[in-house]
Amino acid sequence: MTKTAHTCDLSTCFLCRNSLKDWLPAIGAHKQNITLKKGQQLFKEGDDVTGIYFMYKGVVKVHKQWDQEKDLILRFAKQGDILGHLGLGDTSTYPISATAIEPGVVCYVEMDFFESSLNVNSQLTYKLMKFFANELQESEKRMRNLAHMPVKERIAQALLSLRNQFGLNEDGYVDIELTRQDISSYASVVYETFFKVTQEFIQNKLITLDGKSIKLLNEEVLKEMTLGRKR
Repeated sequence: MTKTAHTCDLSTCFLCRNSLKDWLPAIGAHKQNITLKKGQQLFKEGDDVTGIYFMYKGVVKVHKQWDQEKDLILRFAKQGDILGHLGLGDTSTYPISATAIEPGVVCYVEMDFFESSLNVNSQLTYKLMKFFANELQESEKRMRNLAHMPVKERIAQALLSLRNQFGLNEDGYVDIELTRQDISSYASVVYETFFKVTQEFIQNKLITLDGKSIKLLNEEVLKEMTLGRKR
């Protein structure tokens, strides 16, 4: 990670959007801007908690070691999102890792200043509480899907989730480039199974792949699959 002279606009990230206007100069004085290269870790599971990160540019995957050989991708963070918030608990280490999947810039504030920001800005505290509640619901849903949803349905759900989060580019592809290994980790399936199922999806004209880009050709059928319905 490299500190940069890049100055954020004090309006994009989670912290700035939900803080009082009079508090923004304090944020500007305490934040650090850090550049990330593709594949670079922002922090890893077990690192000491030092502060909170906010995405200003780029995309970071948040992941956790599933076993000795693979990771489970919990979510993707893009511009405006918060990272490292799980370090707010009683634990003194991060329970997850964060790795850049494309070059980016993050804003960083030390934990003491972030806690002061929560004390001063009631809106920030409220929004963080709602964020934690939503993230807990998503986590419970993922665990339920992992336990009960068949593999094909999990992969369809992962593809639809990426489409909903990142939208489509001008060519109709999901507007993010991911390795197939990353998508399989996000769908919580082994790569070999992911490859087999996506080949079936391609043959059935549900999706098409172009390198690291993916296009959903029939979202309706994919959605029906996630609901347990078949045509």
